[in-house]
Amino acid sequence: MVRSETDDVAVNPGARPESASFIQAHMRLAPALFLPEIRLYAAHPASGLRRLVDPHRAGGDPPPYWAYHWAGGAALARYILDRPATAAGVRVLDLGAGSGVVGIAAAIAGARTVLAADIDRNAIAAIGLNAAANGVTITAVEDDLTAGPPPEMDLIAVGDLFYEQGLATRVTAFLGRCVAAGVRVLIGDPGRAYLPHARLRLLAEYPIPDFGDAKDAATKRSAVFSFE
Repeated sequence: MVRSETDDVAVNPGARPESASFIQAHMRLAPALFLPEIRLYAAHPASGLRRLVDPHRAGGDPPPYWAYHWAGGAALARYILDRPATAAGVRVLDLGAGSGVVGIAAAIAGARTVLAADIDRNAIAAIGLNAAANGVTITAVEDDLTAGPPPEMDLIAVGDLFYEQGLATRVTAFLGRCVAAGVRVLIGDPGRAYLPHARLRLLAEYPIPDFGDAKDAATKRSAVFSFE
């Protein structure tokens, strides 16, 4: 299982706090959006997430996407929980894992192994805490796997990675290599701008509010696709 610190530590206001201790102390552990079976540490207005950003780190820390509920990941996790045979007994990669919600769903469904990859070190800490909170085993790595060869996995799960053109181009090319190598790919997405529609086959749809939607906004349908 991903190792996580369990003891709270004093935070020096002049320094970047330790990620896992900060998440435990300042975020709320609650059922995930559309997924009452899964609990996640999530942000709230008083979380103070800016304190996790290291101003001296080259390139800076990525935005804390891992701290919020996203519709695509929720849809894909819901799909896996409702159809556990999708992940049961296979090796699963949760690509761009964020909170790790899709990987957690795969582990609950009986995956043989789950690897969660993200480029944000704070996400890696959150994945460890979220996995422990749900009693599942996940290996988390801080790495961009899209530049490399297809991993030795049976299933790659991708939630909400098509919101920016450059990222979408890299991810689409990587997934194409994976499919060519015989790896199955599932995508959860609410219809973001750079979704590669020509390569997708619709599997399911769910009415899930997305991060950033206004409270009175009409709920859009998020979909789960097979990438082919």
